[in-house]
Amino acid sequence: MKKNVFTFTIILLFIMIACKSEKHYDKPNDEISEDEDQSSSDEKSDNLNELYIAGHEVAWEDALRAIPEKYIQAAREEFVISYQHTSHGTHVTRGMYGLPDYKTGDNDLFGISRDSRTDGMLTVFDNQLQDYSPSGVKATDLSSNETAFIATTQNYLDAPENSDVNVIMWAWCNIAGHDVESNYIPGMAQLISEYGPGGSKIGSDDGQREIPVHFVFMTGHANAGNNLGEGKPKNLAEVIVNYCIENEYFCLDYYSIDTHEMNGKYWEDAGDDGQSSEYGGNFYLDWQNDHELGKDYWENRLSPGGEVAYGAHNSQHITANRKGMAMWWILARLAGWEGEGVASSAKH
Repeated sequence: MKKNVFTFTIILLFIMIACKSEKHYDKPNDEISEDEDQSSSDEKSDNLNELYIAGHEVAWEDALRAIPEKYIQAAREEFVISYQHTSHGTHVTRGMYGLPDYKTGDNDLFGISRDSRTDGMLTVFDNQLQDYSPSGVKATDLSSNETAFIATTQNYLDAPENSDVNVIMWAWCNIAGHDVESNYIPGMAQLISEYGPGGSKIGSDDGQREIPVHFVFMTGHANAGNNLGEGKPKNLAEVIVNYCIENEYFCLDYYSIDTHEMNGKYWEDAGDDGQSSEYGGNFYLDWQNDHELGKDYWENRLSPGGEVAYGAHNSQHITANRKGMAMWWILARLAGWEGEGVASSAKH
């Protein structure tokens, strides 16, 4: 009897092992690995998007106020920005210039200085990069000449008077039709390899600078009714965003902010002012008309404490407000803030 029980137990164990093995190999090894890798990749992509791409998800006051103040303070004290742009690029700076006048304490928290170094304030050199373009070359923005930004930035960063500049950003005018993959992305990669942390031009030798530079990528603004298709704003934004996610670079996503209204809804035909035929009007202007100045939004300005002005091509303040907030999010991340959870916790 004992022998039979023992034999039965052994047989049962073999059956269990066989069943377990069969279940494990329900799918070919390659198929299992592919599914698992895809799941892992999707999860990583979503996480990195939240951590590196400043789009509509972080362009909310809830998200702005969730940033620990010590990182905003660190950004003010550590960063000297040089930003080159034409009209559409004013959305970032005019939003940032108006923010200090918004609510109590913002004058100190988001203190900003234009074209001069001021203790305790974030320094922004506004449109000065173009002065360092090669002779006869126009370098007013990324759209004026697709590769001029490379030599212009090199000349600027090699100049002794700019030795403390440590954040560089170039804006697009109209991104449509430009060869992002052949010009913008390789050009930015070259500059990062030269002037970024550990770059070939960082050091104490002749021809080097001591302070490494952060390069912030940008997508282009939306074009009303003309965003879709190869070489159009949506397609090119995806190329830039995907590259930044893959390489963990920061990007201010103009296209995302332009095409998402305040409740987070995406309008694929939107323009850079919030106008959308599918929506039936201007979703940003409608939101502003239903909200209170000084409580829900602020007035953008041409310079800190200066004249009130919308972002160029805007009929409302919200677009530039949001892009200014997105830039502060990036700066806080560059200052060491991990940024986790802000996008998902922002209340739309």
